[in-house]
Amino acid sequence: MRYISTRGQAPSLSFEDAMLTGLARDGGLYVPETWPQISHDEIAALAGKSYEDVAFAVMRPFVGDTFSDDEFRKIIKAAYGRFRHAARVPLVQIGSNEFLMELHHGPTLAFKDVAMQLIGQMFEVALARRGERVTIVGATSGDTGSAAIEAFRGLDAVDVFILFPHGRVSDVQRRQMTTPAEANVHALAVDGDFDECQARLKDMFNDFAFRDDVRLAGVNSINWARVLAQVVYYFTSAVALGAPHRKISFTVPTGNFGDIFAGYVAKRMGLPIDRLVVATNRNDILHRGLQSGVFAKEGVAPSISPSMDIQVSSNFERLLFDLYDREGSAVAQLMDDQSAKGSFTLSQGAAERLRAEFDSGRCDEAETSATIKRVYAETGEMICPHSAVGVKVAQDCRGDSVVPMVVLATAHAAKFPDAVEAATGTRPGLPPHMADLFDRAERQTRVANDLAALKAIVRERSRR
Repeated sequence: MRYISTRGQAPSLSFEDAMLTGLARDGGLYVPETWPQISHDEIAALAGKSYEDVAFAVMRPFVGDTFSDDEFRKIIKAAYGRFRHAARVPLVQIGSNEFLMELHHGPTLAFKDVAMQLIGQMFEVALARRGERVTIVGATSGDTGSAAIEAFRGLDAVDVFILFPHGRVSDVQRRQMTTPAEANVHALAVDGDFDECQARLKDMFNDFAFRDDVRLAGVNSINWARVLAQVVYYFTSAVALGAPHRKISFTVPTGNFGDIFAGYVAKRMGLPIDRLVVATNRNDILHRGLQSGVFAKEGVAPSISPSMDIQVSSNFERLLFDLYDREGSAVAQLMDDQSAKGSFTLSQGAAERLRAEFDSGRCDEAETSATIKRVYAETGEMICPHSAVGVKVAQDCRGDSVVPMVVLATAHAAKFPDAVEAATGTRPGLPPHMADLFDRAERQTRVANDLAALKAIVRERSRR
């Protein structure tokens, strides 16, 4: 399996090189040359298997010869051994043919753990074999940063720098990034929003001299391995609900498009998915773009679902590559338009293909709070604001009620206690392993939204 850039001007790479590289040198994102297929019978055979066994079956075609079968099984086992539920990502029924897929049983209480714990193990094996070290720089709207820090903290071969928007993440999210004491962890509070953090991250990757000097690697969802790990739970949940003998629909609260793109990959591999529904909060560029074909930034408005406060959805570029028949030059032109004008417009054919694959909806602040309140009153389940956005949009876009609808519950309610308490009157508590989070000392560096300042910090503090 080889990996190619969405912009068509970078050399193809193996899985290992694509994983360790992150962003392609032409500014594009890596995708597989072809989509591996899993047959009807192979999907049926996944029924009753452990999460780890399904993960091996789904991901094995993508990793090529990077890891032996035995090596890869050990990596998967180590990645999910710290999850606090035997099913890893269990389903919870909240209505007639309506389910939550709980993705928050990992160490930092968010869906990012599913991928990041795996990436941490894969990086450690690959770097040890190469005798190399890397500097990981990531940008986060809240959950990616803590998951990356948890996965890489204390590793000798890795320094971790996480950029997050100052004052725009929840207190729990911030403390998860700022309280680890390991010397290889650096939390950088940037004066700006997430899109600006993400832009500075890409700027660093596109400065090749700097990139090579500090041996830069990325673990944002620009990294293909992140998306790959998320494909697995579409298979486990669908099979649990009757696939491949029946179709399943999924609603995904998303800002950066990575989590729902993983669902698209599962569908391309042969999983019988009926509808993929994009759920957005008030920062609804994805919903507006799906409806109109025009993806235009309108500024980021802070919300009670801050991990979705995004206007530049990096992973949408991977979908564009397929929508434009894998013509890298067409994708590069759209991304140039986005950078120069703050918007791009799909061709009629691409827009029709997009709407054939995805539905979408929007949930405002009042609707988010009302959904948290209703779900708690009707089921006793406390859901985070992001999950609530998914539940509300799923109901709006339900369609055929005979088809099970699975909403991805992306974070534990305790990561957003103020919003949940305001909606339900009950404050969600942190699990025991995080009960002392607010007693731990914080360690962070506040930085201007300035590329030179950020590069200086990374260069100064990375161990090369």
